[in-house]
Amino acid sequence: MFLPQLRMRANASVVTSRRTSQYFRSLSTSSPFRASQNDEPKLNKVSAAITQPKSQGASQAMLYATGMTEEGLNKAQVGISSVWYSGNPCNMHLMDLNHRVKEGVERAGLIGYQFNTIGVSDGISMGTKGMRYSLQSRDLIADSIETVMGGQWYDANISIPGCDKNMPGVMMAMGRVNRPSIMVYGGSIKPGCSATQNNADIDIVSAFQAYGQFITGEISEETRFDVIRHACPGQGACGGMYTANTMATAIEVMGMTLPGSSSNPAESKAKYLECLAAGGAIKKLLQEDIRPRDIMTRSAFEQAMIVVNITGGSTNAVLHLIAIADSVGIKLTIDDFQAVSDRTPFLADLKPSGKYVMHDLYNIGGTPALLKFLLKEGVVDGSGMTVTGQTLAKNLESAPDFPSDQTIIRPFSNPIKPTGHIQILRGSLAPGGSVGKITGKEGLKFEGKAKCYNDEDLFIEALERGEIKKGEKTVVVIRYEGPKGGPGMPEMLKPSSAIMGAGLGNDVALITDGRFSGGSHGFLIGHIVPEAQEGGPIGLVRDGDTVV
Repeated sequence: MFLPQLRMRANASVVTSRRTSQYFRSLSTSSPFRASQNDEPKLNKVSAAITQPKSQGASQAMLYATGMTEEGLNKAQVGISSVWYSGNPCNMHLMDLNHRVKEGVERAGLIGYQFNTIGVSDGISMGTKGMRYSLQSRDLIADSIETVMGGQWYDANISIPGCDKNMPGVMMAMGRVNRPSIMVYGGSIKPGCSATQNNADIDIVSAFQAYGQFITGEISEETRFDVIRHACPGQGACGGMYTANTMATAIEVMGMTLPGSSSNPAESKAKYLECLAAGGAIKKLLQEDIRPRDIMTRSAFEQAMIVVNITGGSTNAVLHLIAIADSVGIKLTIDDFQAVSDRTPFLADLKPSGKYVMHDLYNIGGTPALLKFLLKEGVVDGSGMTVTGQTLAKNLESAPDFPSDQTIIRPFSNPIKPTGHIQILRGSLAPGGSVGKITGKEGLKFEGKAKCYNDEDLFIEALERGEIKKGEKTVVVIRYEGPKGGPGMPEMLKPSSAIMGAGLGNDVALITDGRFSGGSHGFLIGHIVPEAQEGGPIGLVRDGDTVV
């Protein structure tokens, strides 16, 4: 058995972080990761191309300069790729995790070579022209990892992403290269705390919404600054079910991380133990020749789409999962998402539309407890292979159960919404389709008069002038923000948060040919096709037109 059975505390009101850590500690000691020394299969099948032939003596000379030994030339080489950079809380700790992964790789008797790739902070670039580079960074990450893995002849890959576009980027590379691979998610940030708001929990979306609250006079400058100063208390990705946690959770249910990776906090013993365990796990994948395309099957993507809807995840999951699927030769379409959404309820009371963050989910058992719950309900399929070398169902045998009094994940008998929040919509303004984020809290239908802006900055200026009024049903149209118009298809978190912060959530719907951040909530429709820059009908809407 992969994970030892945990002793469950009777009448426990919560699953403590200590108990959750115990579950993850088993990852670094469980027997399947301890490889037999007898009849050892050849693990360096790829790197042997440069370490074994006498004709590649120059390659070997270069490796000796890195500290390679004669014995090491016969070992498998693992590329350890992190998306580290110091200018973003989501990524600033990833080199520390990289070092722990390397330690685990070496303990497993393998050679670990560390390398890095680039990243863009969505939180920092949001609402600026820097957002044009966000989505493109995903493909640069994929290209970078593919380039190093191919050029350096590494036998396997362990990637350590942090911010939103990092996760799909590393997964696309894994799919293309198709060598044994594991993703170790950098983990979530702790909740912040606002002293001026009765020590309420806050996060990065609180900082975005504070602007709308400030310009409408709901909060003072003192409170606004207090929120800004304390929203992000340290390292880790944004804490709600925003894009980073959405993608990490989806990738975990697909089987490409060790159990619990998506919910282990950035600053936790569980995360450090996970990093150490990755070395033994990658060795097992090498021994059994289990590759990403063996794990990322059509069924795995179905499981991912289900969990994204159950947890209220980011609309970015649509374009990211389609791109990852393409990297392994699987065709996903937006209609596949609608088919899953039609039969999948929305259960998670997680931010942005709900109350809780990933730290709260971790404290009641984390993603393993969620997946165990869904497996028992027959909603997810446990037969798929994972990076442990065992099935998802086998991994979850020893996962903790949710405490009976938890309120984060609703029962199927009492969902937040009986169908998924991700809705694929078509109509006269979006003949090629669009992606709606409709949780049910904002209603299922909206009709209002259009107010059109050819740039998100123009909308913010209009909001500051008081042109968007409470009590008037308004459809804000922000266009020329698509892949070509942006360019780069920037996210509209600044406008959507300003709307919510200004108390206009019940009066305003926002439609755009751009994207939405996972932190956006309200009546939102994005990804409108064709975009305005390509002559799409959204470019024909005029102020005062009725939009339904």
